Amino acid sequence: MSNRIILDRKITDDHWRLIETGEAVDANGDIIVPLALWLDQRAQLTARSGRNGVWLAPGDEPRLLAADTGILPLIALRFPQFADGRGYSSARLLRQRYGFAGELRAIGEVLRDQLFYLERVGFNAFAIKPGKSIEDALDGFGDFSDAYQASAMQPAPLYQRRLQSQDQAGLASVAAP
Repeated sequence: MSNRIILDRKITDDHWRLIETGEAVDANGDIIVPLALWLDQRAQLTARSGRNGVWLAPGDEPRLLAADTGILPLIALRFPQFADGRGYSSARLLRQRYGFAGELRAIGEVLRDQLFYLERVGFNAFAIKPGKSIEDALDGFGDFSDAYQASAMQPAPLYQRRLQSQDQAGLASVAAP
């Protein structure tokens, strides 16, 4: 059975293979390699037939991928424990400062309680912690109906969205005969 992930709020099969530090790289298939391996062997990796993604550990600098965000289809950020939030900042940097538009995946200790917040900083894919229900995790997106703050996915804060909605409603009532 293949692994499953949540991608764009849907459960789907995962066709990517995560390469751990020191692990051999296959010539074929879609792989996610550690940042250090990508930086060291970028030319060899881009010459293989499969697609390449890169994963970052909490201490890795997202700016090291700034020049590659246009060619990478996937970047993953590892959460080694629930309480380590550095991946949130890295995700926001990748989306907003470095313009990454591909799949941004949370890996490691990823739990239902985090999904709403992870999505707000730019994640659209989630590899749920082994042993946890992916179906239950997917339900976590419904835990909150809205958020007050602006985010990578919703740049206007709630008060501005409400004002825009009121302005549009006002214009529609004026335009009605």
